[in-house]
Amino acid sequence: MILSSAATFQIVNAVSRDEVSGGQSNVIAATRLPRRPTRAASGLTVRVKKPPRVITSAARALGVGVSPRYLVSPHRYLQSPHRLSQSPRTPKLFYLGSGSPRQISPSQQGLGSTWTVKAIVTVRRKRHSSVQERVAEQIDAASDAAGQKVVLQLVSNFVDPKTGVGRRSNRAPLCDWAEKAGIVADKVQYTANFKLSKSFGLPGAITIKNNHQNEIFVENIALQGLPIGTVYFPCHSWVQSKFQDPQERVFFSNQPYLPSQTPAGLRDLREQNKVSFQGNGKGTRKYWESIYDYDVYNDIGNPDKNTELSRPVLGGNAKLPYPRRCRTGRPSTKTDAKAESVLEMGQNYYVPRDEVFHENKQETFVGNTLKGLVHQLVPSMTKSLQAGHEEFQSFHEIDKLYEEGIKLRNFEGDNELLKVLNVSQMTEKMQQTINKASNVLQYAKPDILSKDRFAWLRDDEFGRQMLAGANPVQIQRLQEFPPKSALDPEIYGDVQSALKQEHLAGRLEGLSVQEAIDQGKLFMLDYHDALLPFVDRVNVMPGRKMYASRTILFHTQAGSLLPLAIELSLPGRKRVFTPGNDASSYWLWQLAKAHVSSNDAGFHQLVNHWLRSHAVVEPYVIATKRQLSSMHPLFTFLQPHFRYTPEINASARQLLVNADGVIENCFTPGPVSLEISSAAYSSLWRFDQESLPNDLIRRGMAVEDANEPHGIRLVLKDYPYASDGLLLWDAIKTWVNEYVSLYYKDAKSVQDDAELQAWWEEIRTVGHADKKGESWWPTITTPEDLKGVLTTIVWVVSGFHAAVNFGQYAYGGYVPNRPCITRRLIPEDGTDEYLQFLQDPEKFFMSMLPNVQQATTTMSVVDTLSSHAPDEEYLGERARTNWTNDPAARDAFKRFSRQMDVIERVIADRNRDPFLKNRAGAGVLPYEILRPSSGPGKTSRGVPNSVSI
Repeated sequence: MILSSAATFQIVNAVSRDEVSGGQSNVIAATRLPRRPTRAASGLTVRVKKPPRVITSAARALGVGVSPRYLVSPHRYLQSPHRLSQSPRTPKLFYLGSGSPRQISPSQQGLGSTWTVKAIVTVRRKRHSSVQERVAEQIDAASDAAGQKVVLQLVSNFVDPKTGVGRRSNRAPLCDWAEKAGIVADKVQYTANFKLSKSFGLPGAITIKNNHQNEIFVENIALQGLPIGTVYFPCHSWVQSKFQDPQERVFFSNQPYLPSQTPAGLRDLREQNKVSFQGNGKGTRKYWESIYDYDVYNDIGNPDKNTELSRPVLGGNAKLPYPRRCRTGRPSTKTDAKAESVLEMGQNYYVPRDEVFHENKQETFVGNTLKGLVHQLVPSMTKSLQAGHEEFQSFHEIDKLYEEGIKLRNFEGDNELLKVLNVSQMTEKMQQTINKASNVLQYAKPDILSKDRFAWLRDDEFGRQMLAGANPVQIQRLQEFPPKSALDPEIYGDVQSALKQEHLAGRLEGLSVQEAIDQGKLFMLDYHDALLPFVDRVNVMPGRKMYASRTILFHTQAGSLLPLAIELSLPGRKRVFTPGNDASSYWLWQLAKAHVSSNDAGFHQLVNHWLRSHAVVEPYVIATKRQLSSMHPLFTFLQPHFRYTPEINASARQLLVNADGVIENCFTPGPVSLEISSAAYSSLWRFDQESLPNDLIRRGMAVEDANEPHGIRLVLKDYPYASDGLLLWDAIKTWVNEYVSLYYKDAKSVQDDAELQAWWEEIRTVGHADKKGESWWPTITTPEDLKGVLTTIVWVVSGFHAAVNFGQYAYGGYVPNRPCITRRLIPEDGTDEYLQFLQDPEKFFMSMLPNVQQATTTMSVVDTLSSHAPDEEYLGERARTNWTNDPAARDAFKRFSRQMDVIERVIADRNRDPFLKNRAGAGVLPYEILRPSSGPGKTSRGVPNSVSI
C-alpha cells in the first residue's frame, strides 16, 4: 500500500536490505507478512482496515495523510493485495537512497525529536561586466551585513489546523553573504538553518524574500537533514528585490503532483504561484517582471520613422490570421494607434525575466551577434561597398569572399555598439574572422563547396537538396498531372498549369506520365498558389523580381531525383523551362533553377522556419507558464523544450522579420514577407498535420503501413530527412508514452486534470485564437490523446526545427546555390535584355542574384542562425540535475538518452552506405543535421531540445 498521494511510501513484505534493494530514493515501511512480495502493475489499489499506528505516526510526522485506501505508484516491489491483520507485526522503515538501504531509527522518523535542517542555496553570480554590476554587488553585501538579508521559509505538505494552510517554519536568513562577496566564481553556495518540530511534516515548498537592493538568480536549493534524505528544489529563476516586487517567491520540491494529488498544505500556494505569472492584458511590462500574456503581431512596422515602414497587424484579423506572441504593453505609435512602438538600437524587447538569455549566451551569441550584424556590421559593409562596386561581376568574385574576405572601412572607429557588445566574442561564434589589423571580414567556406565546388550546378544536386538540403520539408509526390491551382481564376487566370506531357516525354525511362505517377516516381515542388497572389506587389518594387514556381521531378532507376520541367508564373502569364542541349537553353535552365531556389529560400525562411517552428510555438510556451504549475509533471517535462524560445522570437521581431529588417531587405518578397507567412498560416498550418508521420502522408511522401516499423512506408526510401526524422520521432514518442503513463492511468485522470485542460484550451482558443474554430484540433480526453499532442510539440521544437535551421549556411552560404533574392526576370526572346543575356550569360546571371550587400548580410545572418551555442542542450540531455524526484521518470529518460546514442550510430552508418545516393557518394554531402549531438559553432548537425536560435 502507499501511505499518501505523494507516492513516496510503500509497504512491502521485506525486512532485509536485500529485499528492500533497488536503489530508489523512497522511504518504505517493511513488515513481516506471511506472503512473499510479488511484482504488480502500477495503479494497484490496496484496501486496509486500519493502518498500523507506527506507520500512521511516521506518515503524519512527514506531512502525509493516511486513509483506508491507497494508490500504489510504480515501484520495484508491490505487496500482493490482501487485508493486513488487525495486529500486524511492528513495521520497520527503510530509506533507499543512492547508497545501500538503511533502516530509519524512530528518532529519524520524527517520532519524538526535532529535525535540524540545512538549506544549501546555489546562487549564480552576475558577470562583473560593468562598474554598475560591481557596485551593485557591493551594495548588496553592505545591506546584508546591516541585516537586510535574503530570507527563506519552509512550507510543509501538512496543513496547520490553526491557519488552514501549510505549516510554516521559522524564517531563516542566508548566511555568509557579505563574507562571500569577494569570491570570484560563477556560482556561490549559501546556507540557511531550520529547526523543525516532529509535527512539521515534509517540506514541499520554500519561500524566498530578497531584502537586497538587487535581483539574484537562484539555481537550486537542497534541504539536508530530513529523515528521507536530501530534498531538492529546482529554481533556476530570478528573485527580485522587495523594492521591485514585494511578493515572496515560491519554489516547490522536485516531487511532481497532478492537481488532484497536491498535498493539502501546498494547494493554496500551487494556485497562487501559477496565477502570479498570468497577465491581465494591461500595463507596460517591466524588464524584471515574469508576466506571461498574449498579444497580436502589431510591432513589426515602424510608421513613426517612415510611413513606408507601416505594416498591417497580424492576428485578430480574419484576413491576416496569425499566432499570438508574448505581450509587452509598449505604447502605441504616434502615427498608428493599432501599432505598438518599436525600441531604438541597443534596447531589448520585453520577455519574461526567466526567459532572457543567460549572460554567457548574451555575451557570446545570438542577442549581441544579431544586433551587431544589423546595426553596425551591415552599415559598415555598406559604406565599404559604396567605395567600390555593389555587384558581383563573376563567380570568381563570390569565391573571393571565402578566400580574401571584404575590406571594411573604419570598422572599429565607426561602430561604438560593437565595443559594448564584445565584437571579438561575437565574431568568434559567427565563425567569421575580422582581422583587426586590416579590417577584413572573411567567411567560412560553405559545405556545398567543400566536396565539389561545381556540385550546385548539377540537376541531381538540385533535386537532392529537396530531400536533404536546407528545406527538405516541402517536396510532395505528384498525384495529378497537369497540376491545378485552387486560386480564383477571375483574378489569377487559368487554373490549369502550362505544363504538358510533351515537357516530360522521353525522360521518364520508358514510362508514360500516368505510369510514372502510379509508380510514385514523379514529384513536385509547388509554390504557385502560395506566392502568385503576391507576385505583382513584389515586382513593382525596384530590385525585386519574383515568379510563382512549380517544379516537376522524376526519381530515376539510379536513385537520383532529377528536375524535368519548371513552370514560372506571373498573373496571367506562364512559362515552362526544360533542360536543353545547347548553350542558351542550358543558361536559361540555370536561371529558372535560380528562381525556384529563391522561391524556396523565401518560403523556407518565412513559413517552414519562422512560422512553423518559431511563431506557432510561442503560445505553447506562454500557456505552459500560465496554466501548468511548476509542480505539474507536464511542466517539468516541457521545460527544456521551451528554453530561450521567447527571447529568440523577440530578437527576430526586432531585427529579422521587422519592417526594413534582414528578411525584408535580403529576401525577394520584401515588405510583403509576413503577409505570405500569414497566408500560409491561414491555408496550410494545422496542428494535427505537424507530426512527422502525418506531414509525410499529407505530402504524399509516405503511406500508412502497419507492417513498417514506424507505421508508415516512405515512397522514397532514400529520403534522408524523413528516414532520420522517423528515428527521432519514434524515440520521442516512446519517451512521451513512458512519461505520460506514469501519471495518467485512464481517461478520467486526463479529463479531471484541470490544469492540463486549461493549458490545451488556452493554446487552442487564445494562443491560436484565429484558428480556434477549426475541427481538426485534437481533443485531450485520453492518455493517448495527450501523448500525441506532446510528441508533436517536442518533434516540432527539436527535430523539425533542427532540420530547417542548422543547414542554412551549408547551402545558403553560397548565393548562386540558394539566392535569397532575385532581381531580374528571365528575358524573353526578341528583347534587349535577351541580347544582353546572349552576349554575357554569366554577367546576366550575376545581375539576377543578390548584390554584394544583400548576399553578405544574408551570409552573416544564416551563419549565426546555423551555429550552436556553447550551452546548448540536445535531445537526450538535461543540464539541470535533480529535475524530478520520480525514479521511474528518471529511468525512462535514461532510456531515451541511450536511444539518442543508438540513433547517432545509425545515421553515421547510413552516411557510409553507397546505395543511399542522397547522402553518400563522390561530392555528396552526408546528411548529419538530425544527428542528435553537436559541439558548439557551425557543425551542420545536432538537435537541440528547443527553438533556441
